[in-house]
Amino acid sequence: MSDPAPTLLVLDADPPPRLGRLTGRALIEHADEASLAERLPHADVLLVWDFTSRAVRSAWPGEGPRPRWVHTASAGVDHLMCPELAASDTVVTNARGVFDQPIAEYVAALVLTMAKDLPGTWELQQERTWRHRETQRVAGTRACVVGSGPIGRTIARTLKALDVTTALVGRTPHTGIHGPDDLDRLIARADWVIAAAPLTEQTYGMFDARRFGVMQPSARFINIGRGGLVVEDALAQALAKRWIAGAALDVFEHEPLTPDSPLWEVPGLIVSPHMSGDTIGWRDQLGSQFVELYERWAAGRPLLNVVDKKRGYVPGR
Repeated sequence: MSDPAPTLLVLDADPPPRLGRLTGRALIEHADEASLAERLPHADVLLVWDFTSRAVRSAWPGEGPRPRWVHTASAGVDHLMCPELAASDTVVTNARGVFDQPIAEYVAALVLTMAKDLPGTWELQQERTWRHRETQRVAGTRACVVGSGPIGRTIARTLKALDVTTALVGRTPHTGIHGPDDLDRLIARADWVIAAAPLTEQTYGMFDARRFGVMQPSARFINIGRGGLVVEDALAQALAKRWIAGAALDVFEHEPLTPDSPLWEVPGLIVSPHMSGDTIGWRDQLGSQFVELYERWAAGRPLLNVVDKKRGYVPGR
């Protein structure tokens, strides 16, 4: 008699993942935030499809049965990591690789949008006002990308194609990558400061009033990493006082941004709803990536995209 198929528990979001290739190879069950704690001890694998949910943090079992593997359909893992999960022998993987190029393209679009004042052009068009202006040349400017993972490296490569001189800052310095000790020096010279770091104890609130004060008045700031990297009130003040020339946020401390949030009306701030990596077909890519990882796991082969649970990200260059 063959062994029963492993139980795959999916923390659902709409639309659900396409897992047809796993028919007969996994017993697929579904949970929402209310039922997750009850179902977790009976699962072999947990797929966190709803990567906006923080339910895993509170539902994760202490002692006793628990999934052997957790996969999140996102690059960040801060929404699910808790001390019990970090201390367990459960393997955690993420969606590394799916969002790199789309996010890099989005950052390049923001750089061009701000340099060429496209929002101003649109506003003048709505007013039927013909006002000739001069805009900034992007080639020859400097960027500092904070976060040297695949997303940060792809952003740097894309900006270099626009002839932007780009410096990468990572957790530890090595060839081609600066360490944290160089951050203030680099952002003080940068025209573009891009936050692409994971959210950890070391990076939480790293862009605060002091850091915005270090930047030059002509600098623009972009965050496509995690909302917690930025002290949002400090950014709003920096823009209001014209310490920096502009900013764009695609991620926020609390999402979705409420209609009464003051961030909507901060001068010089572009707000987008956590969409920088979401291109047409992205959910299918996430589903296919998980199925391929599941096939490796079921065959006893090493998993890819394994997160260092203490650091909070997949180690690499």
